[in-house]
Amino acid sequence: QVQVVESGGGLVQAGGSLRLSCAASGSIFSITAMGWYRQAPGKERDLVAAISSDGSTSYADSVKGRFTISRDNAKNTVYLQMDSLKPEDTAVYYCADALRVLAGTLTAWGQGTQVTVSS
Repeated sequence: QVQVVESGGGLVQAGGSLRLSCAASGSIFSITAMGWYRQAPGKERDLVAAISSDGSTSYADSVKGRFTISRDNAKNTVYLQMDSLKPEDTAVYYCADALRVLAGTLTAWGQGTQVTVSS
């Protein structure tokens, strides 16, 4: 499986930006889809954005036009550029092998990175 370490979270004012990074290990990284997910207190973990092995992207409606997912296969890293942040974006953000999440076979999540947006 792909092992991940998320970083880049922090405290930012509404309207600000953050760039999250997900350093991944595992030989299949370059051939699998990766996703960024988030979980707010008391809520379920939801998919925010996903990117396929060939770079095709998809986004949750709530972040379209504000977030951009990208990947650098040479560095085994996935990024999430978050602009025009809103207080409702506050959550712990995780990255994971999107295909395993979809199949229900992901055995462990990373530690995540906290994003807090103040109003």
